[in-house]
Amino acid sequence: MGMRGVRRKSFPVLLPGPTHGPLSGPREVPPLNACRGKMAVAAERFLTIRPVYKQLARLPFYAKTEELIGTMKVFCGRANPTTGSVEWLEEDEHYDYHQEIARSSYADMLHDKDRNMKYYQGIRAAVSRVKDKGQTALVLDIGTGTGLLSMMAVTAGADFCYAIEVFKPMADAAVKIVEKNGFSDKIKIINKHSTEVTIGPDGDMPCRANILITELFDTELIGEGALPSYEHAHRHLVQKNCEAVPHRATVYAQLVESRRMWSWNKLFPIRVQTSLGEQVIVPPLELERCPGAPSVYDIQLNQVSPTDFTVLSNVLPMFSVDFSKQVSSSTASHSRQFEPLASGQAQVVLSWWDIEMDPEGKIKCTTAPFWAHSDPEELQWRDHWMQCVYFLPEEEPVVQGSALCLVAHHDDYCVWYSLQRTSPEKDGRAHPARPVCDCQAHLLWNRPRFGEINDQNRTDQYVQALRTVLKPDSVCLCISDGSLLSILAHHLGAEQVFTIENSAASHRLMKKIFKANHLEDKINIIEKRPELLTPADLEGKKVSLLLGEPFFTTSLLPWHNLYFWYVRTAVDRHLAPGAVVMPQAASLHMMVVEFRDLWRIRSPCGDCEGFNVHIMDDMIKHALDFRESKEAEPHPLWEYPCRSRSEPQQILTFDFRQPVPLQAVCAEGAIELKRPGRSHGAVLWMEYHLTPDSTVSTGLLKPAEDKGYCCWNPHCKQAVYFFNTTLDPRVPPGGPQTITYTVEFHPHTGDVTVDFTLSDALDRGC
Repeated sequence: MGMRGVRRKSFPVLLPGPTHGPLSGPREVPPLNACRGKMAVAAERFLTIRPVYKQLARLPFYAKTEELIGTMKVFCGRANPTTGSVEWLEEDEHYDYHQEIARSSYADMLHDKDRNMKYYQGIRAAVSRVKDKGQTALVLDIGTGTGLLSMMAVTAGADFCYAIEVFKPMADAAVKIVEKNGFSDKIKIINKHSTEVTIGPDGDMPCRANILITELFDTELIGEGALPSYEHAHRHLVQKNCEAVPHRATVYAQLVESRRMWSWNKLFPIRVQTSLGEQVIVPPLELERCPGAPSVYDIQLNQVSPTDFTVLSNVLPMFSVDFSKQVSSSTASHSRQFEPLASGQAQVVLSWWDIEMDPEGKIKCTTAPFWAHSDPEELQWRDHWMQCVYFLPEEEPVVQGSALCLVAHHDDYCVWYSLQRTSPEKDGRAHPARPVCDCQAHLLWNRPRFGEINDQNRTDQYVQALRTVLKPDSVCLCISDGSLLSILAHHLGAEQVFTIENSAASHRLMKKIFKANHLEDKINIIEKRPELLTPADLEGKKVSLLLGEPFFTTSLLPWHNLYFWYVRTAVDRHLAPGAVVMPQAASLHMMVVEFRDLWRIRSPCGDCEGFNVHIMDDMIKHALDFRESKEAEPHPLWEYPCRSRSEPQQILTFDFRQPVPLQAVCAEGAIELKRPGRSHGAVLWMEYHLTPDSTVSTGLLKPAEDKGYCCWNPHCKQAVYFFNTTLDPRVPPGGPQTITYTVEFHPHTGDVTVDFTLSDALDRGC
């Protein structure tokens, strides 16, 4: 059971560029620091930069440790996505551990009844087959996590288990869980990477195992390094023709045409209605030809409506891996010939896998979406394994009944697809290299951002708002990462347009887009930190219209885009008297919800398949109580159905027409729960008021239905605060009828903190 964090492969990665000093000026305002816009935040509230076990730490900063009163301390550098400042704080040496555990999906895995049950059945069968041969059953469990699978093996009759776990806090927890369940004499926890395990009289294992148990799989199957781990294990740690649980995995694919999903990968022509007629923003040819990012987009495919895609092929078994034999991690290609079910544009490959726990394939666990599931009524919800969306290098026309080959390529960690007219085995072509983005767009924009930019209705809303504030003599300054607002402003008649792009990637991309639209001499790109802006950069002119979507690549939580406010403050001296700011304001909104399934990722498990895992529950709770880990979590709620238990409520406002205040902005209030159900948490989102008559929501798109079902903005992540007291399924529904809150915006740090109190009646004193 390997570590599961938040989605690992859906993020663009921008390497840090040169940095400059902090904001200086006559007004003492919160700092707008150099590293803002120079790096992408991968999975947490701040990007923690440390050369420890985490592979996220790949940036050229330095971490120092020192002994302080016998306790190891670590200095962590964090890029604050709201203020732009880099903060170096002294942290406990286990800081990263708390983050990793708090944001992992251990609870989700332990609640995955189907997975646990199938593993247990497969382990029982494997141990029986070994015992029936009169052999001693020696188990190697790679990535043991809680030790659950090893305890299953001993209960099934295994003589001894060697359980490997590289993550030390998890290995320590596994020792305690194994001891708590009375298996210490039969299970040895080895805190190493499996490739470091030794065999022999003085080694970690006295001899090779004859049963191999692993759960090293992610949504893509091989993205957590399953192939190299199996390859090494068969060469060095297990006997030839050993039993393996799972025994086999098969990857499936289905070719589809989908304008919605294709909009997550390519820039569409964008239409702008102007006084001179329709203008069309076209993508650069380089972007159209770019094969895209070498990364899977893992999503809850069951939440994509069948009306959003057209099926072009049957479900095709692309390749299988037999885990009981020597496995290779070398690059390979597997082709499947098929006849298209319909004519159309081949754009997207949907993919999933199943694992068979036994050689006969009678015990099967699948990640198939509902339309490909053998029994949709028994579909198991899970978030640690989802489904894959892959994008072909370019869309290709297909004709119904005209045979083609879909080819799955993989190396040791990644899978990608191509469509070919003939089988690669027949024409002798070599394995193609992993696709790499060469247009910059896939490095700057993640998948939801592509969808947001391609949303014509959203563009039309910005166009309508711009019409009300633009004048023929407007001098516009655009502040957003890789935004097309500057082009809209030009087409709508602004006299002069400047745009700040302070990362090299966004500068190069926007330059290409402007050139493709013959605007390279019409819009001025300023590659500079906003606080370093000079009158010369603006050609001696004052800005009469400051524009932002706002969107910044380092933002994860909704309020991180308040960075626009800090930039507005930094460029205040360049604004003309009476200058207009769009959006003119923002507001923070909140609603209490009951999730259909998402609550499971933070719910205590207690007992799992008859084994006591309370220690794991306590470990997660302790991690969630750690200072940084108590913050809100970003989730794309269009993938996670929920019902509102309260009406949405505006809880804070931010006036962009004024600079960032020096004092904290606070509010308190109460939310009355009007619909029955469980209060799993509060959802928060931002709404941007472009003008008094035009508002863009990053959260709820329309009032909840009568039964409370919610429609969320699919291009944005919303912030979720889970109420820990309501996540235990053993607690009866009902509970508190009122939730009081205190919310505070801290200008110096850009943080928004919210404290909740769940009560049975409204406290009239609030």
